[in-house]
Amino acid sequence: MSKRNTQQAKNAARERLRVERERQAKRDKAKRQIIVACSIVGVLAIAGGISYAVVQSNKPTHWETVSKESKVVAPANTSGKDGTVVTIGEDSAKKTLKVYEDPRCPVCAAFEQAAGSTLEKDVEDGKYKVQYVGGTFLDGDTEKDGKFEVGSHGEGSKNAMSAMGAALNVSPEAFLKYKSALYSAKWHPEESDDKFKSDDYLIEVADTIPALKDNAKFQNAVKKGTYDAWALAMSNTFNKNEDGVTGTPSFVMDGKQLQTSAGNAPMTAEEFTEVVGAALK
Repeated sequence: MSKRNTQQAKNAARERLRVERERQAKRDKAKRQIIVACSIVGVLAIAGGISYAVVQSNKPTHWETVSKESKVVAPANTSGKDGTVVTIGEDSAKKTLKVYEDPRCPVCAAFEQAAGSTLEKDVEDGKYKVQYVGGTFLDGDTEKDGKFEVGSHGEGSKNAMSAMGAALNVSPEAFLKYKSALYSAKWHPEESDDKFKSDDYLIEVADTIPALKDNAKFQNAVKKGTYDAWALAMSNTFNKNEDGVTGTPSFVMDGKQLQTSAGNAPMTAEEFTEVVGAALK
């Protein structure tokens, strides 16, 4: 082979190598561009996800919106500002027993199961009127600087209170029967189970009460949250009460909290009859 042919072969080899290197460089550049583009897309996706999460976390809850924007619709059979005075009984009854309860309160449920029927019979017999004051502190709701603060421990107390307003709008008797059913051993959930937040569950309980069973007006009020703002107004009344009540159940007559000799709220029918009888004298 001549020197000329050998040199040409070497030149051709170098040219092929140069072309291949250029091709590889282009492939590497394209690969880097794809990686960078994907990284940017990934960062933007993460940023977008974080932004969405931040927006969602800062978005007011339903109950926060109700507390700030909704006008109170008071149920029938109420009086006072925003319909927060719920008094049931014979007009001829001279005294009124205030009953402070929270729908999710397990101790309230224990009292209602033990002595609720006694209280209802006393009211029917005209011994006294009963004024219901409902709280929602088990949802974490509080009063701060004169404003209602929605808590983060659930919403069952508020939702049940709203449904009780819907029952009260039907009749005082429906209200008492529905309250009793909500506190019953069959239907009252554990304190840690926020079951009352479900409208369907509250309606299921209501279907055990003849006046509420398949009652379209009642059911629509529950589903639409007609009395949601009223429930918050009622809870605020509890928070600002002047009777010194801080827990549930509590019973007040003539401005005095009724307690057993041990200093506790009555929890049996016998204890209840005893302390109420003494207060009526």
